[in-house]
Amino acid sequence: MNRPRSTLLLSSLLCTALPLHAQQVDDTQTSADSTATELAAVRVQGQADDRPRAPDAQLGSFGPGRWKDTPASINVLDRTLLDKRQPRSLSEVAYSDASLGDSYAAVGYYQNVAIRGFPLDLATGYRFNDLTIAGEQRLALENIQQVEILKGEAGLTAGIMAPGGIINYVAKRPARVQELTVGTDSHGSRYTAVDLGRWITSTFGLRFNAAWEDTHSYIDHTDGRRNFYALAADWLIGDKGKLELDGNYQTSAQRSASGYQLLGGDTLPTHASATTLLGYQPWSQPVAIQSTNLTARYRYQFNDAWQGSVALGHSRSVIDDNVAFAYGCFYAAQCADGSVPGNYFAPNGDYDVYDYRSPDDTRVNDEVRAQLQGRFTTGALSHQLTVGVDGFRRTVDRRQDVYDYVGTANIHDATVPVFAPSPNAPGASARRLDDKQRAVFALDRINFGNGWQWLAGGRFVKLDEIANDSDGVRERRTQLSKFLPQTALMWQATDRLNTYVSYSKGLSLGQEAPYWTSNADSFLPPLLSRQVELGAKFSATSSLDLGAALFRISQPFQYAMPDDSDAGYTFIQRGNQVHTGLELSANGKLSEHVHVTASASVLRARAEDAGTPAYEGHQLINIPKARASVLVDYQLPFAPAWTVSGGWRYAASNVATPDGSTKVPSYNVFDAGLRVRSEVRGHALTWRLSVDNVFDKFYWRDTGSSGGDYYLFPGAPRLARLTVSYAL
Repeated sequence: MNRPRSTLLLSSLLCTALPLHAQQVDDTQTSADSTATELAAVRVQGQADDRPRAPDAQLGSFGPGRWKDTPASINVLDRTLLDKRQPRSLSEVAYSDASLGDSYAAVGYYQNVAIRGFPLDLATGYRFNDLTIAGEQRLALENIQQVEILKGEAGLTAGIMAPGGIINYVAKRPARVQELTVGTDSHGSRYTAVDLGRWITSTFGLRFNAAWEDTHSYIDHTDGRRNFYALAADWLIGDKGKLELDGNYQTSAQRSASGYQLLGGDTLPTHASATTLLGYQPWSQPVAIQSTNLTARYRYQFNDAWQGSVALGHSRSVIDDNVAFAYGCFYAAQCADGSVPGNYFAPNGDYDVYDYRSPDDTRVNDEVRAQLQGRFTTGALSHQLTVGVDGFRRTVDRRQDVYDYVGTANIHDATVPVFAPSPNAPGASARRLDDKQRAVFALDRINFGNGWQWLAGGRFVKLDEIANDSDGVRERRTQLSKFLPQTALMWQATDRLNTYVSYSKGLSLGQEAPYWTSNADSFLPPLLSRQVELGAKFSATSSLDLGAALFRISQPFQYAMPDDSDAGYTFIQRGNQVHTGLELSANGKLSEHVHVTASASVLRARAEDAGTPAYEGHQLINIPKARASVLVDYQLPFAPAWTVSGGWRYAASNVATPDGSTKVPSYNVFDAGLRVRSEVRGHALTWRLSVDNVFDKFYWRDTGSSGGDYYLFPGAPRLARLTVSYAL
């Protein structure tokens, strides 16, 4: 799509050992007024009936325990919240957490987000049932029970990853449910989904989810479609074993929307439109994505204290990438003499249009993990120990793409001239990346008594990664071994208040130098990051959780340094990129009729000792200093079946240039919703209406980068969605 086009956790890694003779969970019993935040639940089937069972917590890299007992900043977006918001994309999921922000999240394409200001690694930042999936896909939510967000370093959980965190999608488990949902929106989209589940026998259950959607996009000429299918199965094997199987498959097709760029490299576009497709060419095909995600997990309960598990995951995404891409102004008159940087739009609004085609772009992630966890004592100390091994492989196969200039247009023109497409065709496919990681990990949670606990552990990872050029010729091989420690000290001050301090290290791969630098296409060395976090978790009431976390993350600063080379820039690692922030959260009931989901983030992101004074002393690109997200539900006392909601999203001004000289304005966006529950012949009928951006405000939601180039994406205008769910 763009010229370079480069490229929890909370589930079973360290889950609580628990007996497998538990009652069956009925997801239809989930209350819209759920109380304190629960982490991912282990759901098992037994001989009992379908009465609800309080979920047990599963945890990520800090071991077993409830949300309040976890020394990390974690947010869980449960099914109830997802139904309220009705998100259809990753960018919309990010509305619900102030620590998340878009990071090159183009409409019609696979999207990415940043946590704590660091974009997630598409290779390792996204998980399904706690197993790595290819991030280059449009992630569906119909089969998802909850979305778990681990903020900050998770080297013990994931090994080599970006320091911002991880997003894990937890699948629905078999339950007694038969539900049909139909919907539309203010643009005329059509949506149908089914959710069917049953325990076939006392030991074997299934859950089937499917969705069919024809999207009428708010951006002209970018209507799309998708088909989604998912199947989950639980099988109790004997008295002590349980097998969980999950698979989903999705196809989608939609034209991708190019982002704006600064005019002349320093001026915001005037009269920009959130509904205009830049560079539109009628011959340009949509971006087609086919994705498959499979997981299998077998757990065995040796006794009341010890449990073992083996998990396998396979994820495959195939992208047929097609776009008439609006990029730069190399061929525009104002940029021809080199006085204006060619990798931005021209000062008068001219931009070049490229015919970009990259079919069969295939990303495959495979992972296998085995672990043992249990409890024991040594003298006066009690231990919760987890040990395991993990193997991960990722491959990327791509064909030689077409990226040819076809004409120049202007952002102020009502229509784009129709240009002739390039006559060239994509070349042969080649293995571009082969990444293998092997690891052993261990974590011990030691209870000293008097409310004190110490968690100590780490992950030893070995990396062997081979990168090739478009012809399949090796460009580099990276081999390294690294121990990534993780530790935390916790104090339960009262029954309601827990505090903690934690320290962890992480490792991420160096970025590829942009094509316009003197060392174009070179990969920089891996980066070691460090995080210190101080946090508190308080149960204000039995149904309201409050959280606060103060953190500092640092890693080497990667950037294009201005110099005297022929290209004018060289991509380097120098100095440090330091993110220091405060996060606050509130989740639960304020009163009998009022439920709140709220978060706020204050983040200072700076480059230090980078060697280029103009790039220091100010906020870094695409990292607002402050964000907030609030959603309040009010159940009408005089009409209990009716619930109204109001939401507020805020982001401070956002830097759009490396020297900090240009910013996009801050924004406040307000959302609203209405939910009505009723019955038809004894069957539940639920109406959900959500309105995002009620006042139709124009704002810039994203100033992120891709492949070293910077883009501006407008936020979505007012959008109303209506769904009706009928329990069959």
